[in-house]
Amino acid sequence: MSNALAGRRIVVPETRELDLLADMLERHGATALRCPLVAIRDVEDAAPVEAWLARFIAAPPDDLILLTGEGLGRLVGFAQRAGIDAAFVAALANVRKITRGPKPARRLHTLGLKPDLAAIEPTTAGVIATLKGENLAGRRVGVQLYPDNPNAELIEFLRTAGATPDPVLCYAYASQSDDLLVAETIDAMAAGAVDLIAFTSSAQIKRLCDVAAASGRADALQAAFARTLIAAVGPVVAKTIEEAGGHVAVAPADSFHMKPMVNAIVAAIGSKTKASAPVEPEGRRPSTSAR
Repeated sequence: MSNALAGRRIVVPETRELDLLADMLERHGATALRCPLVAIRDVEDAAPVEAWLARFIAAPPDDLILLTGEGLGRLVGFAQRAGIDAAFVAALANVRKITRGPKPARRLHTLGLKPDLAAIEPTTAGVIATLKGENLAGRRVGVQLYPDNPNAELIEFLRTAGATPDPVLCYAYASQSDDLLVAETIDAMAAGAVDLIAFTSSAQIKRLCDVAAASGRADALQAAFARTLIAAVGPVVAKTIEEAGGHVAVAPADSFHMKPMVNAIVAAIGSKTKASAPVEPEGRRPSTSAR
């Protein structure tokens, strides 16, 4: 496509679509440093998910809040293995579907369905703000959760509004790259050998922080954040980065998935930008030492 990112070294911590994101960057001339941080797997115990699916089919709720596309895809997978996928999709068609962001909406489209209500922004706060204008009293609401976040804020909001939430968690995160590769990536970022890291999920930041803590690299991680530009695919990921001590320099303005993020990266640090007004992270400063 272009050489706008020629000479740029970009860490890609994505897992499921690692090659896709790396290819997007490499087509602009970047060197993609693959370091998949998180693997996504079905929960080990299928029984609670299958019980939730059985309830959903036998007595469909009034609403279903879909927080991630991955979660809907995993629910369909559990239903297929149980031989009830057609019944699940049929029930889903008659339930009000509330989506947080574009990914669950895209998953619905693959099933021939579409959202009935989209959150005003792709965050838990956005879902709550959207539902505050709705009468939820007496409604049963399915809630598709994602790992490492029981979303007590959303569950409590629903209960306070008079609804009966029925949450389900159908997938889990696991480590992907070995800790040594992750530690080496932190060291390279801290040394200024990486131009940018592009985060696509909050779990990636958590894994990076966990490896840093376990390997005595907590300070090195903060140095890495200070010396490396950070891109975030959307506001949820950006918030996690900020909470970990990083600063988001690049993010898509309003469409929170990988292609707009790559476009934002090209706009921020592409060759034309580099030639005129480079974007520098806090902590990266030109050397004033004698040469």
